[in-house]
This record gives sequence, structure tokens and C-alpha cells, in this order.
Amino acid sequence: MSQQLAYAIITPYSLHKSRTGGILARLIARTGLELAAARMFGPSEALVREYSATIISTHDPQDRKVQELIRDYILRNFAPDPKTGRRRRVMMLLFRGEDAVRKVRSVIGNISVDRTGGETIRDTYGDLVFDEGGAVRYFEPAVLAAPNVEEASLKLKLWARHSDTDGGVLENVNVYPGGAQPQRTLVLIKPDNFRFPTGRPGNVIDFFSRTGLYIVGIKVHRMSVAEAVEFYGPVREFLRVKLNEVVGGKAKAAIEKELGFKIPPLEERQLGQLLGPLYGDNQFDNIIRFMSGRAPGECDPAQQSRPGTEKCIALVYEGIEAVRKIRDVLGPTDPSKAPPGSIRKEFGSTIMINAAHASDSVENAQREMQIVKVGENNFRSVVQEFFGAD
Repeated sequence: MSQQLAYAIITPYSLHKSRTGGILARLIARTGLELAAARMFGPSEALVREYSATIISTHDPQDRKVQELIRDYILRNFAPDPKTGRRRRVMMLLFRGEDAVRKVRSVIGNISVDRTGGETIRDTYGDLVFDEGGAVRYFEPAVLAAPNVEEASLKLKLWARHSDTDGGVLENVNVYPGGAQPQRTLVLIKPDNFRFPTGRPGNVIDFFSRTGLYIVGIKVHRMSVAEAVEFYGPVREFLRVKLNEVVGGKAKAAIEKELGFKIPPLEERQLGQLLGPLYGDNQFDNIIRFMSGRAPGECDPAQQSRPGTEKCIALVYEGIEAVRKIRDVLGPTDPSKAPPGSIRKEFGSTIMINAAHASDSVENAQREMQIVKVGENNFRSVVQEFFGAD
């Protein structure tokens, strides 16, 4: 079966209730598809009108009345707030693979008045409630997806056309108490979460949802060697100095075992000073290889600027004390020292393979966001490459 490109749209309400991680975890784990791209949108009136006009379809297995409910929901909940003009947050996820459209729709589920289980995403997060007279009292679809390949193509091209003007790292979409000074911070869901299709990336995001912060930017990113070197550049000198004592002790133990004589403390320190920088450089190369798939010495200068082979998810979180809150949930660099309930305790295994990165200051967050280019529109690139420029 040929490759397909499918989408899942997480609604403003699902985002507001911090259900993003749970939804993503199910979509990856249950479909086995590749997460090809992701982008935040603040839909304009024009996008909402065009998209809502495509909802009613004879090819959708859902009842016509349900389709009308979805259309009306989009018009009411995706459009900018009519009182303030403030745009609402919507997240678009792209999945690529065999039979992708059917698999995504199957995991999301159809809305039915007689549903009985909790198998699908909509069973868990969606709602259709009637009053005693049979009128709809409350409706929340949770996630939207195309019913077939043709409509997936139509709607993806539509969202791609608006992806520059209506998408990216969103501004002025959240309301804060008077005088509050929100921060923005960067999170990277690291490559160790993508070795094979599991719910880990979504589960890590679910942990971050405890902070009460808002996701305002998302990008599926393959870090180049050059980006990784710039991103982790401040760590290099730290590694060259920090590891001297450790390296000196290991060198002392190895020499004593191999050659059978004792190394005095002074010479042990000298061994650390001699070998520490070399070991630090080696560790730095390992970090670059882990994040991009290659170390600087393993590729020529032209290759260093190309997207790497390893995948991560870049997220921008916004809110009061965002930097501290994210790092508190993440835990310390070494998973063995992380407290129970932290991300690195639950998902990390070593100092390098530790599930996620988070900026340690507002200034570093700004620097790191510029390197990763979270607002870069690779969503449109993936759609255009798959279907051809439209």
C-alpha cells in the first residue's frame, strides 16, 4: 500500500485542558505512523470559513447531523474571539505512512450518539450530551481528522495555504492577570523517545502539562550538526573543565591496574588536566551525534548544515515563571539524581539519554529558539513535497 499523509487537529478546548500529550501518545502508539510535522495555528476568520465549508461530506461515515455539529463548532470555537479579536490556539499534527488516513481516523474515532466504550480518543476526550428533550446540550469533538484520502488532501492543502499567516509561534493568544510578566521557554523532546513508535513523546508532554503552562509553538525538528554544535556550544568548555577530576581518577585506576604501581595525588591531578579536555571533547561529540546523528568529524562542512537523521519535537511553553516550572518537572540532568515523579526519573537512563531538554533561563530560551527556529514552516514543506506545490 502506498504512503499517505494524514492530519489530526487538536481543538482549542483539548489544548486548554492540557490533553495534548495523551492524544499524541495514542496517535503514535496505536497507528505506528511517523510524526512528520506539527504546527500551532491561530486561525483567522478566512481560514475558519474555508475549512468549515469542507466539513459536510457524503463520504464521512458520521451522521449528517454530527457533521453539522462539527461545522458549527469550528465556526464558533476556531475563529478569533468576537469580543477581543484574540485568536485561539489550534494544533495540527501530520502523520505519514501506509494507510495513514484510515489509521488516524480509526484511533480518533467517529462521533456517535450510541457509543458505549472508551476505545478511541473521542470516547475519552470528546462529548456529545443531550437534554431531556433530545436537543444537544454540550458538544466537544476533541480532535478532528479527515474521513478519506481525498478529503485529507483537500484540507491539508487548505491549511498549508494559511500556514504562514495563521501559524507559527503564536503571539497574544493567552490572557494573564494584570501586571503579570509571562515567560517563554524551549523544550526539546529528545531523539531517545523516537527509536520506535511508542507513546513516550506524548507521555513526556503530558508530564509537562502539570505546569499549567500554554504551548504556543511546536515543530518536528531534525537538528543539523551545525545547529547542535551552536545549541550545545556553551556546554563544551564546561565539559572540558568539569570532567578533569573524574578522568584523573579513572586514568589513575587504569594505570595502576595495568602497570601495577601507585599514582600519587599530584600526578593524578596532572593526568586529569591532561586528559580531561580530550575526554570533554569526546563527550561533546557524543552529544552532537546523539542529537543530530553525526559528530562534526564524521561529515564534511556541507553536510554539517543539512538536517540530521535524528528526530525531536521542539515546543515553546508560555506562562508565569515558565522556565522554573518546566525545569522543576523535568528534573536534574542525571536521571539517577532526579526525584520521583520527574520526567528524567521516569523516562531518562543516562546523563545524555535523559528524555528532554529545557532552557535554564529566559535568555538561553531566546538563544535556543533562534537556533531551532520553532516558527519555521516545515508543515507547509511536508504538505507541498507530498502533494506537489499548490
